[in-house]
Amino acid sequence: MKQKKNTEKAENTISNEAKTDNIAEPTTQPATEKKIVSPKTYTEEEFQSKVNELNDKYLRLYSEFDNFRKRTLKEKIDLSRTASEDVIKELLPVLDDFDRAMASMGVSDQVDAVKEGVQLIHAKMKAVFTSKGLQEMRSVGEVFDTDFHEAITSIPAPTEELKNKVVDEIQKGYLLHDKVIRFAKVITGS
Repeated sequence: MKQKKNTEKAENTISNEAKTDNIAEPTTQPATEKKIVSPKTYTEEEFQSKVNELNDKYLRLYSEFDNFRKRTLKEKIDLSRTASEDVIKELLPVLDDFDRAMASMGVSDQVDAVKEGVQLIHAKMKAVFTSKGLQEMRSVGEVFDTDFHEAITSIPAPTEELKNKVVDEIQKGYLLHDKVIRFAKVITGS
């Protein structure tokens, strides 16, 4: 009898689990039918129309880009031709001063007045260049640097301090906005 009770308990437990499992599982319902959408079929005329439309867009875009390329190329050429216009305009008064100085040299006997006039013109010209970003390099007494100097020759250093330094400057070097535009030609001490 005891065995019968154990068997009944086991069956009840299994049937309870089965009931619980049934509750958790959704009841089977008829499967919903999925509508299959067939792709739209196009006629040859529609394809040709689409091809013509895309070809037209492509041609317009290509033409627009070609015009843009030509326009920017023309602007670059114009810019390079007139890039120095403002510097030249500022140097024209200096040129006029030189013309007047040359004319007065032939007439005047006063060397000091001519000398002073040339010095004023020189200062005016330097001011124009400085306003445009030009700077003179300092070379004499500086350590020789190949980034700024070009050694023409080397001589024995007059003093121990001038070894591997610039002893004399043959031609001045210039920087334009901190970029070397002309190296200084120098004599170094060895």
